[in-house]
Amino acid sequence: MPIDKSKITKEMLEKAAKCETAEELIALAKTAGIEITKAEAESYLAELENCELDAADLDKVAGGDGACYAVGGCGFKCLVV
Repeated sequence: MPIDKSKITKEMLEKAAKCETAEELIALAKTAGIEITKAEAESYLAELENCELDAADLDKVAGGDGACYAVGGCGFKCLVV
């Protein structure tokens, strides 16, 4: 089942960016009531490695002005056009 993007908060993104392993990310997701597979967690971690955001950009991605500012695009497919 796809992740409900409306449940993802700025704090969750910040914590996810600190995860170093798929297992850590799976455990973090579980605390928020989100179930992800190991393959999904590994994919998200790979995307996070390529997605360096400063605090202002993180606010925008986490629901700020509705625009995506990820350099080179972002695989989170947040439906921003």
